[in-house]
Amino acid sequence: MTLELVFPAAGTDLPTDHAYPLYAVLSGVVPRFHASDSPLRFAPITGMATPNGRLELGPHSCLRVRLPDDAIKLALPLAGKKLLVGDSTVRLGVPAVRTLVPAPAVIARMVTFKNADTPEQFLTTARAKLAELGVTGEPQLPIHTSGERAGEPKRRVVRIKGVTITGYALLVAELSAVDSVKLQETGLGGRTHLGCGFFTPAKEGGR
Repeated sequence: MTLELVFPAAGTDLPTDHAYPLYAVLSGVVPRFHASDSPLRFAPITGMATPNGRLELGPHSCLRVRLPDDAIKLALPLAGKKLLVGDSTVRLGVPAVRTLVPAPAVIARMVTFKNADTPEQFLTTARAKLAELGVTGEPQLPIHTSGERAGEPKRRVVRIKGVTITGYALLVAELSAVDSVKLQETGLGGRTHLGCGFFTPAKEGGR
């Protein structure tokens, strides 16, 4: 069974794109994060995006780590740790242990596929990859609802040692309970060790 450890994350703010520095510091505390066959996956720390490219941390900010139930002890050294993520300090609290919750729609902040730069290419590839997993669902691109990019798909980037990887936020709807949990367990696309393709239940209307 796949479980989720939810670590409260306290601090002021972080760079919005902090996946790689977070991966580096997590690997320093728990080296198994860096292993090619690692059973551990994480999602970038949650917060409120600000216009200056920062992520403001609040009372509900957290770090999510997914792992098999027999691997929980691997991630427990993170509890109480002070992490230097880029130019910011984050302190993790004691995690809550949760089971994955099936939902008819799940969403990932960022999914990446090779040779899928345009929204049309991306959705075509997403449908193909879902079919390969045996997951039946309808992929959709969440759009910006305000600001200069209102009406455009939410295009995301993650920077790795000077290389910029692009992708999109992805919502997958019309899922059965089994397929919903399966997609949360396995993820979708590339760079899953950096938090890409990490799905969580979507709020009504997406988010």
